[in-house]
Amino acid sequence: MKPLIRATFALAFAASALPALAANDTPVGKWKTIDDETKQVKSIVEITEEGGLLQGKVLQVLKPDDPNEPHPVCKKCDGERKNKPIEGMTIMWGLKKDGDEWSGGQILDPAKGKIYKVTLKLEDSGKKLDVHGYIGFSLMGRSQEWVRAE
Repeated sequence: MKPLIRATFALAFAASALPALAANDTPVGKWKTIDDETKQVKSIVEITEEGGLLQGKVLQVLKPDDPNEPHPVCKKCDGERKNKPIEGMTIMWGLKKDGDEWSGGQILDPAKGKIYKVTLKLEDSGKKLDVHGYIGFSLMGRSQEWVRAE
């Protein structure tokens, strides 16, 4: 193979691999939320980016808190979210990249109807996401591990 053709082929091959590599460098995508107490998959959340900010929307509730309510609503929420379906609800918003994590945003816990500050950090080569919700200082609060669904 001629050097120019070989170089062009190698460049095209490398460029085609970039989207797959870049996908794990960001939380953008679909995630299985894991209950930090039961360790069971509770829902599927899709994180998207718009204008440099991340937001997360519940696509599907897999394990509702009340098994008699397969499509739960946010009973304890205030304002426009009160009694609205959790599926389709934006539960995380306003996060921006800050070094090796995303911060500055908020997350809603639909079971409690409370909004917390949140930071996200990718782990295990982008296959897992540490979601840390807190009030006040980030040392306080609790974390959940989400697993990439894609």
